[in-house]
Amino acid sequence: MAQDQDNKRGPKPKELETFEKQGIPVGRDNVHIDPEEVRKLSALGCSPTEISDFFGVNYSTLKRNFASEITKGTAEAKLSLRRAMLQNAQNMNASVQIFLAKNWLSMSDSPVSSDDKILPWVEEKHQSEPITATLKPSQSTQSNFTKKPKMILTCKPE
Repeated sequence: MAQDQDNKRGPKPKELETFEKQGIPVGRDNVHIDPEEVRKLSALGCSPTEISDFFGVNYSTLKRNFASEITKGTAEAKLSLRRAMLQNAQNMNASVQIFLAKNWLSMSDSPVSSDDKILPWVEEKHQSEPITATLKPSQSTQSNFTKKPKMILTCKPE
């Protein structure tokens, strides 16, 4: 079986090599963490808990040593989302436009004036025919849940 693997064509699998990595040694095990990697992960939207799990260090150790990188990465993520949101709004996405108008421009759906008084509601009167309703017992059997017969409401213009 081992001879079959040696006779295979193509490149051989690469083996792990040791190399030196720049970073700040943190934690009891002196894990070297590159601050730029912390910023990039934070910019992707990773939480500090997820980043600390990724590097294998305690949450408080990460927050203490890389607070500024986490803050910068989070700010980059928010900025990227705002750019995308504005781009969507400019491409005539109505739901994004409404969201931005409500949140950034303080617009609302409710009819309220600037002095916080409710605006008067004016209803137009329509000339419509009067409607009469009659209530008749249904021809179907009684419901299993109630003892009252079912009723049917019929509306007709007069």
